[in-house]
Amino acid sequence: MTAESFPLTWLYAPGDRPEVVGKALACGADVVLIDLEDAVPPDRKDYARAATAERLTQRQPVPVHVRVNALDGPWLEADLKALTALPGLSGLRLPKVTSPADVVRVAERAAPTEGGTRTGGGTRAEGGAIPLHALLETALGVEQAFAIASAHPDVRGVSLGETDLRADLGVREDAGLDWSRARVVVAARAARLPPPTQSIHPDIRDLEGLAASCARGRALGFLGRAAIHPRQLPVIERAYLPTPQEIATAEEIVRAAARDPGAQALPDGRFIDTAVVAGAQRTLALARRLS
Repeated sequence: MTAESFPLTWLYAPGDRPEVVGKALACGADVVLIDLEDAVPPDRKDYARAATAERLTQRQPVPVHVRVNALDGPWLEADLKALTALPGLSGLRLPKVTSPADVVRVAERAAPTEGGTRTGGGTRAEGGAIPLHALLETALGVEQAFAIASAHPDVRGVSLGETDLRADLGVREDAGLDWSRARVVVAARAARLPPPTQSIHPDIRDLEGLAASCARGRALGFLGRAAIHPRQLPVIERAYLPTPQEIATAEEIVRAAARDPGAQALPDGRFIDTAVVAGAQRTLALARRLS
């Protein structure tokens, strides 16, 4: 596991502000998300698309994913036509996905052409398909979570868009989203996808609240988080990296498993088996980011 294969920090930048995108690429995020959807007003959609396409004609210093416009809207076709063959594109983020058919349609339109180039940021192999990440932002999307996650081989991740989901459900308290969060964690695992990333924390000044929210997300099974400001990145990374005690515990488990591969009880009474060892190995893989 590496920052590249399991990123912890995903930083949004508006597609119609190329200077902000440039700064985002240099601020230490694992992945930069160029947004062509909610962050861009209708009269700047064409400019945002053109500016993004110009940047992605070359490979980027970190993986760059693009959140395209609404799947049922007037701009999606132009987005896909302009972006999918570019070497700097590492993935597409699909907003407001509500059905498996949504994903299949995009996957078919974005399929690599013969002789086309499919590279960028280490997440796309030469000649390979574009990784798709589905955002579930409505009750219908959450209900279809597993079907969407398993709809097509190009789907590499699912996550929630909590701002829209909160409005759709009429949820006032944060805990009201926990069932939906657990649903998407289970769906991702059942579809053999990486753990989902948390949705954004909208208050860029509330770093204490962000840290507490990340701790809650980690407990629910998320891994990493989307951000809307660089100052959020170190908070997210700290929250999702293992603590010294967690690292020490994981090392002890892995050592015990190496001595005796079977299920066993440690001297202090803790029982370990294959699943526990796998969790410990993931902890140590994440810990390598600290070195």
